[in-house]
Amino acid sequence: MKINKITEALKKGYQRLENALQLLLTSLVNRLGNTPESFGDDSTKPQAVAYRLLGEKTVKLLPLFRDLDVNLQRSGLNVSFKGFVSLAILTTLLASFSVWIIVPLVALLLFHLSAFLSLLYTVGAMLFAGAFSIIGFYLYPIIKADSRKRNLEDGLPFTTGYLSILAGAGVPPAQMFRSLAKIDSSLAISQEAKHIVRDVELFGVDIISAMESASKQTPSQKFKELLEGFIATMHSGGDLAKYLSERSMQFMRLKRIALRRLGDTLGVLAEFYVVMLVAGPLILVVMLAVMAMLGGGGQGLFNPRLMLYLLTYLGIPVGSTVFLVILDTISPKR
Repeated sequence: MKINKITEALKKGYQRLENALQLLLTSLVNRLGNTPESFGDDSTKPQAVAYRLLGEKTVKLLPLFRDLDVNLQRSGLNVSFKGFVSLAILTTLLASFSVWIIVPLVALLLFHLSAFLSLLYTVGAMLFAGAFSIIGFYLYPIIKADSRKRNLEDGLPFTTGYLSILAGAGVPPAQMFRSLAKIDSSLAISQEAKHIVRDVELFGVDIISAMESASKQTPSQKFKELLEGFIATMHSGGDLAKYLSERSMQFMRLKRIALRRLGDTLGVLAEFYVVMLVAGPLILVVMLAVMAMLGGGGQGLFNPRLMLYLLTYLGIPVGSTVFLVILDTISPKR
């Protein structure tokens, strides 16, 4: 009797959740359909649509995403904080709603589970989908900021050398960054210089204020120190060419040390790859194949045939993928 009462209470709760989600989805669709058609091209972007739908309702939640605002500025993504938070919340709701529809159908029709177990799996899957979505939106700006940082620091020795040549020729600081912005647009330093030039020419701020703003938003501590030293040298009336030349030699020494460390790290990773993903799987494949032929081993998960399949189609591909991601993380882009 108690189990029946619990099941009935869970069914009522499930029905209330279903009605609430349907009302929310209906209101979102109505708001989307009532939006004016006179928006520009930016209105079709996901963050713009999400902000029109949820922008007013997410104001109270913005303090919970303060760390996300800092990472978003450092990542270089041209997305507003409110729009990004609205997109994260809307994506989480849609992911949870999709799971709420798919999981019960799969559990009831495909696996023929009871209503109680289907509800438990549905709630767990909805929580997992929501958490996975929020974590993904948190991690994406961090990954972009880290990539931007590495790209900036890889080119700093050559950037400071280029700037020292321009400073030695008597080029004004504003013109130096304008020239730096015209270099290959794929370079991260070129994008930073474009932001400084934009602040000066479009927003009308002075070059020192533009560099201060860039130093606050950059994810690279080295580039921030370079800009702060640049500003201090300009304020004190020092020799800008000499400062940039010394910074260039310093960055070049640090780059040589980093490359030597990278060589040692790649050697260790190569040995690790040979042991864990070449010799190790080969020994396990031979051992499991012999055990399967002789009929030894256990049942279930310890079945040699099943373990051989898992090693071949899951273990080796996943291990190789993880190894490639580690290599991409530690290797310089240029």
